[in-house]
Amino acid sequence: MLPCIPAKFFEKSLLPLGLSSGALAKACGVPRTRMERLSNEETAVTADTALRLSRAFGTSPELWLNLQTDYDIQTAKRQIGKALAKIEPIATKAA
Repeated sequence: MLPCIPAKFFEKSLLPLGLSSGALAKACGVPRTRMERLSNEETAVTADTALRLSRAFGTSPELWLNLQTDYDIQTAKRQIGKALAKIEPIATKAA
């Protein structure tokens, strides 16, 4: 299963409200380009952005950061999966 791209969740949050990235950026007090880059999957959700989005949407900042972290981990697993499989847990060797 593919992880949820934070930008897709972001877009789904905007659509029902009829908000543009620019309008949300204004409400959050950030440059329009920050929200546009997030929406276009050109940047990741930062702690600063998570705090602002959580305030605007009435969610928690952890929601936004967890979406980003899960996406990053799943993407990395796909990229380095073969290398990860070759790593033996240290705890097993010490026991």
